[in-house]
Amino acid sequence: MSLSEKQKMLSGQLYHAGCPELQAEQRSNKQWMDRYNGSDEQLKLSRHTLLAEHLAAVGEGVVIRPPFYCDYGYNISIGANTFINFSCVILDVLPVHIGHDCQIAPSVQIYTADHPLDPDVRRTGLESGRPVHIGNNVWIGGGAIILPGVTIGDDAVIGAGSVVTRDVAAGAVVVGNPARERQSAQGQ
Repeated sequence: MSLSEKQKMLSGQLYHAGCPELQAEQRSNKQWMDRYNGSDEQLKLSRHTLLAEHLAAVGEGVVIRPPFYCDYGYNISIGANTFINFSCVILDVLPVHIGHDCQIAPSVQIYTADHPLDPDVRRTGLESGRPVHIGNNVWIGGGAIILPGVTIGDDAVIGAGSVVTRDVAAGAVVVGNPARERQSAQGQ
């Protein structure tokens, strides 16, 4: 029995995102994003309730300021007391786990979606993904980009505008493009 394109996507294999099943899920997700991004905090149906109905897991006290954008939503898990500021983009073709007590600044982009390097394969429309794991108490500065397959350890800091291309150790401070660990100054 062959796998569906969605099953291939969820297992990290090459898949076609234009298949009818995934296109229908993206349309449904767009409707949810329209509801979430148009929501008013004073409405009876709180933003937290909207997040909990659509994402894989949402801890107590999670705040995501709209606008918020994602591919599917069901691959995103967010731990308690995490704050995500305006204009976050999460391309969640595979799981994105964000720990508790994280601070994510405006315009951060988190990508699990990836494309083949071989131009002939890329021309076929095939794509794949690699999961992203962000530990607890991580601070990600404004405009940072987290690339597919990256793991960020607990208590790490990602500098504003950094492009994170590889794993970040727990407690590390990384800055730049590509992001590299900053050597701490004496006395700090």
